[in-house]
Amino acid sequence: MNILVVGGKGQLGQCIQDVSKNITDNISFEFIDYTELDITNPKAVTAYFNQKKYNYCINCAAYTAVDKAETETELAYQVNAIGAKNLAVACKNNNTILIHISTDFVFEGTVNRPYVETDKPNPISVYGATKLAGERFIEEEMNNYFILRTAWLYSKYANNFMKTMLKLAQDRDELKIIADQYGTPTYAKDLALVILKIIEIGSTKYGLYHYSNTGEASWYDFAKEIFSLSNTTIKLGAIPTSEYPTPAKRPKYSIMDKTKIKTNLGIQIPNWKISLQHALKALRESD
Repeated sequence: MNILVVGGKGQLGQCIQDVSKNITDNISFEFIDYTELDITNPKAVTAYFNQKKYNYCINCAAYTAVDKAETETELAYQVNAIGAKNLAVACKNNNTILIHISTDFVFEGTVNRPYVETDKPNPISVYGATKLAGERFIEEEMNNYFILRTAWLYSKYANNFMKTMLKLAQDRDELKIIADQYGTPTYAKDLALVILKIIEIGSTKYGLYHYSNTGEASWYDFAKEIFSLSNTTIKLGAIPTSEYPTPAKRPKYSIMDKTKIKTNLGIQIPNWKISLQHALKALRESD
């Protein structure tokens, strides 16, 4: 079995690399990034898929600079929407199953209960809108796909909230963190394990799924737990979104209901606080 991981050098791609090392079955992984394949170029994508038969394509590639996307609109659209479309067309033409990563930012964040897959998206940022467009293209182009919406990803790799907080704490005595945006921090390694489970069990329950860790937190709660578990001493202040304006709007509430993925894949999802302990341990051991 051949598996192509697009965006394979990013945070999630590297986590997939880590967990794939534990697979003893006859599965071959190929990890590539934009230097090896420009997914915004349909001819390049077609040519790449014509070289080799892939059973699965995992698309971790994305334009994720949420605030910069407000001005780099076309670039964000090309990567998040057109890139997803090009991969979907190539996958369909080559009988390849696509596993695509999307985001909780497709929601505006105004409900007071966890979002289910059938809730109508209404993004409030360019990033969210381009990721939703990518989802729609995949749904239009093919049937054999898994779209996994996730949230607040972090790990020992790349830039993320956990690593940023620990870095800032080295230089500052006090930090003020937003306390009125709620979501679920998600350990990228947990998401990687779910992706590989889909492949290992050969699931054909295609469609759209929500996956994050369980529980909920504000960014302030997340920061507080990071510092508590890492024994970092710092004064932490809670502030409203209005005190920290950003170019892109964020959903106030983007907790996602995971009933569908738990039922269809038969998985147990760890609480975000438990997973954060594992992530911090992995980070310490990598230093």
